[in-house]
Amino acid sequence: MRNILPMIITKFSNPRIKVEFKKFSLLVGGFLLFYLLPFENSNVQQAILGGFTMLSSYAKEHVLFCLIPAFFVAGTITVFVKKSAILRVLGPQAKKIIAYPVAASAGGILAVCSCTILPLFGGIYKRGAGLGPAIAFLFTGPAINVAAIFLTGRVLGWELSIIRLVATISSAIVIGLIMQAIFAEKGEGGFTIVEDEPELSWAKILVFLGLQFVFLIAGGLKINVIIRTTIMVIAALGIILMALNFKPRYTARWIEETWEFTKKILPYLFFGVFIAGIISHSLPKTVVQTFLGGNRLFSNFFASIFGAFMYFATLTEVPIIQSLMELGMGKGPALALFMAGYTLSLPNMIVLTKLLGKKKAFTYFALVIVFSTFWGYLYGNLMK
Repeated sequence: MRNILPMIITKFSNPRIKVEFKKFSLLVGGFLLFYLLPFENSNVQQAILGGFTMLSSYAKEHVLFCLIPAFFVAGTITVFVKKSAILRVLGPQAKKIIAYPVAASAGGILAVCSCTILPLFGGIYKRGAGLGPAIAFLFTGPAINVAAIFLTGRVLGWELSIIRLVATISSAIVIGLIMQAIFAEKGEGGFTIVEDEPELSWAKILVFLGLQFVFLIAGGLKINVIIRTTIMVIAALGIILMALNFKPRYTARWIEETWEFTKKILPYLFFGVFIAGIISHSLPKTVVQTFLGGNRLFSNFFASIFGAFMYFATLTEVPIIQSLMELGMGKGPALALFMAGYTLSLPNMIVLTKLLGKKKAFTYFALVIVFSTFWGYLYGNLMK
């Protein structure tokens, strides 16, 4: 018996066994779900129908003219914007007045999504960026990408989207400065800059990116249909003509990066929308109103804690928060949930604890929760 346990542990440490065990767990979970869930119950049927109804609504209203164009914008940023030009200003010799704002906004500029923020943060931190700018980048990286900002504005209103952007960037800078002051790290040698391949002129990049933003913004405008369609068609033709005139490798990389964002995000978003529809039809309003209702300090603090431990795949928190707001969640807790939910999750916290050590990691977790609670409480009570 003594030899069995070490043998089992050794077997399950094998990467191939881990993958197969994950597949087995999913199969068992699926079997139990379909075996135990009372599909004949009218409440269950209504909840599932609600999930499909919300999914249908999102597909019609937000995917074609909001998400897809945003993915193309993200692909353009990834391919054509020179990363080294941005990263040079984050080194330990850079001035704070430059390094921190750039670090806090680099997530949007580099089109960083939540699935890549941790390894990018680890690389930046280990290569000498200093703890403060690296933390500022970590905080905003998943939260201010183009798709997230536009989807939030289209679904939940531009007031919340803009406030969320301002709160996230300002909090990232302050949290980075606090972490730098507490642990007094200055970095160890700056970045390793790898020169990018020859790029297009900045004028062409800005025009190409600008046409995509025109298409993206026009798709959400509540104006005359003919005018809106005309603007979008002209912008689309300009985008296509410019892409055809690029060198083939640039066009190919642009399409590849756009597809990477699409396939990594869209399936999880559809699943999240479906779950949000189920939640909105099955979760009692009294529960939401008790813990997340109004703009009380407790509601904002609870939303921050809930967001910190939950895992939201990129963009899935938008429909989930929409459902919770329809059930009675206040505006303040919605912002708090956005800020903490985008920045932290249980898997993220485990990885960050290994990267930073317990003292730094838990100090950072506490600061995220405090600032998320503060901004939620402030927003909820000032913008009634």
